[in-house]
Amino acid sequence: MSESSKAEGTTHFGYEEVPVAEKTRRVGAVFDSVAERYDLMNDLMSVGLHRLWKRQALAQTRLRQGLRVLDLASGTGDLAALEAPVVGDTGVVIASDINKAMLGVGRDRLTDAGIVDNVVYSLADAEALPFADASIDRITMAFGLRNVTHKTKALAAMRRVLRPGGLAVILEFSQLYLPALRPVYDSYSLHVLPRLGQWVAGDAASYRYLAESIRQHPDQETLRDMMLAAGFDEVDFTNLTGGIVAIHRGHVY
Repeated sequence: MSESSKAEGTTHFGYEEVPVAEKTRRVGAVFDSVAERYDLMNDLMSVGLHRLWKRQALAQTRLRQGLRVLDLASGTGDLAALEAPVVGDTGVVIASDINKAMLGVGRDRLTDAGIVDNVVYSLADAEALPFADASIDRITMAFGLRNVTHKTKALAAMRRVLRPGGLAVILEFSQLYLPALRPVYDSYSLHVLPRLGQWVAGDAASYRYLAESIRQHPDQETLRDMMLAAGFDEVDFTNLTGGIVAIHRGHVY
């Protein structure tokens, strides 16, 4: 499936086909709506597993003191909060998000936790990163790539800003590879999640979109090939929880 129809200038928003500019506006509205209760809903949606998945992704970044880390789609700051103590006073974490409301929640959370000295914030579009070529040691992105309209542009931007020896680690929902579990998974994500969204956040539509967006995201092998086409020198991936999510790592040599 192509990212967008160049002839018609459309792309997918969940299961809908919408103009490209309309998707940007709608995705922004979704995260404006869910920002304040995003962490609670993540816990409910994943039965708390998202915290374990993020720690497993972090373990694959090979972080160390002094590195410059870009956390894309940083949102409420879960990964940034884990990364900042590892890179220490000589490193820096750039928490970046295209959505002002989400980035504000993340900044407030990290500030309340006393994580302030080595974290900076950037309101930025992943498709057009405002950073110099070869200026970043590590990039992390958790559950954000599927919301990007032009994923190939975002992947190319990541490759551009990474230094030699750099690494991009992308944690995202992927293709469940256990057929017996698919009916249960589909029923839960497409029917239960919107009801949870209505109950907890008063917003069923946003959580219906989040569930549908998972189905539109490239599977493990397709995303690997997209990363290679974007210029990464080597790409590997690790399936978690039967392929419900996957960690892709793009290496720069």
